[in-house]
Amino acid sequence: MLDVLAELGHVDLVGEELVLTSGGYRYRIEEAVRVLREVTTGEDPSRLCGKVRSRAALTGEMGAELLGGSMLIEESAYDVVPGFVGEPVGEPEPAAKSELAVLMDLQKAAEE
Repeated sequence: MLDVLAELGHVDLVGEELVLTSGGYRYRIEEAVRVLREVTTGEDPSRLCGKVRSRAALTGEMGAELLGGSMLIEESAYDVVPGFVGEPVGEPEPAAKSELAVLMDLQKAAEE
């Protein structure tokens, strides 16, 4: 979705910040994954299923190996969805629409 929005000129990447061009909302982004399920035994010894974690935290702190939609931590294998996580930075433009309204407009634009 980010690729489509960037092609349409609705988002811009400035360094490690994602900027929504309508409204000036900015987010510091980093690579992350959403952990779907543990596929080796069905158990979740790391208690990660259903959570989003940054790639750096998983690889650095937990010793995870990530490859596409898979992650290994010790003897456990997980299905994951790679993506990004963002943290708001600064304040939007004073006359900006609400953040939710901007995001809904962007979703509609991406679907068209």
